[in-house]
Amino acid sequence: MKHTILVVDDETDNVDALERLFRKKYSVLKATSGKQALKLLDANPAVSLIVTDQRMPGMTGVEFLSESMDTHPDTVRILLTGFTDIDSVISAINSGQVYRYVTKPWDPVDLANTVDKAIERYEMSAELKEKNAKLELALRELKTLDEAKSNFMILINHELKTPLTTMVSFLGLLQESKLDEEQTKFVSRISQSTDRLHALINDSLELVSAETGQMPVKNSGINLKKLVADLSKDYAEALDKKGMTLEVNVAASDVRTDSKALKSVLSRLLDNAIKFGHENSTIEFASREGEGDKVEVSLVNEGKSVKSDLISKILKPFSLDENIMNHTKGTGLGLSVVQAVLRRLGSQLEVQTPKGKFEVTFSLPAD
Repeated sequence: MKHTILVVDDETDNVDALERLFRKKYSVLKATSGKQALKLLDANPAVSLIVTDQRMPGMTGVEFLSESMDTHPDTVRILLTGFTDIDSVISAINSGQVYRYVTKPWDPVDLANTVDKAIERYEMSAELKEKNAKLELALRELKTLDEAKSNFMILINHELKTPLTTMVSFLGLLQESKLDEEQTKFVSRISQSTDRLHALINDSLELVSAETGQMPVKNSGINLKKLVADLSKDYAEALDKKGMTLEVNVAASDVRTDSKALKSVLSRLLDNAIKFGHENSTIEFASREGEGDKVEVSLVNEGKSVKSDLISKILKPFSLDENIMNHTKGTGLGLSVVQAVLRRLGSQLEVQTPKGKFEVTFSLPAD
């Protein structure tokens, strides 16, 4: 589709000459005054380029171009002028009304090249405008998504936690009642289900809070050796049940980050390692000096091998593929919550799957 250009000059011969110069490549509109040119613009919204003379009776070229900005702000403008009008030209260029000026008498080859470059500029501006529009749309959609996540947090906090609290309260009353064997079995299953639902709600809240930046971060000095020692006590029963041992090798012990967030990360990683690790195996926790004043933290357990192309799926929330890490239970949120929290802390979880092992690493600032 040809671009449309408008040529304006009070001399009919000049207008005809410009039409002959450009008509093979472009659709050419002709006007012999600024007033006539404005009417043509009103009737033709898709004008890519205006080429106008400066010295015209009634309305100068600069005056015409200034008025044309109201209806055709994106159209490129070229002014034909003599050296005596240079002050007006400079003023028009500085105000952004003119892309180029060409002195009379013009050289046809030079003017044709100038027009071609002006059309290229128009195309690039149109493309940039389209891309900016798409970016603005994407930004609005992103803001809408963030708002949806915030509303989701409100929904979970109130609409789900409130009835759950009621269920837990009445469940407590049932557990204190005199129950026969079958009733005890039913109440036990209800209790397990409420525990899972409670975990799902808390996991979802932590995930959304971290991803939307609403999770507060208060950095302080933390001793990894002490933190892991405390966690090993919390998980002593689970480790003993599977005959597993936790081996700790802390070469770099002090980090600076949010203590609550780090405890959540390490708890989830250790919980995963116990759940999916082999019985009677060893879980290795280690920390060492990393690059750029960082401490690299790693946790390795012996377990079922995971193909590298499935790692990204593991890190996605609500992935419940039974072929991945034997996920027959849980919410599929564990590692995705870890990843979201670590990103909030300015870090990232890296997963490696050497033969017979599952290794996760991340880095934190040294204290």
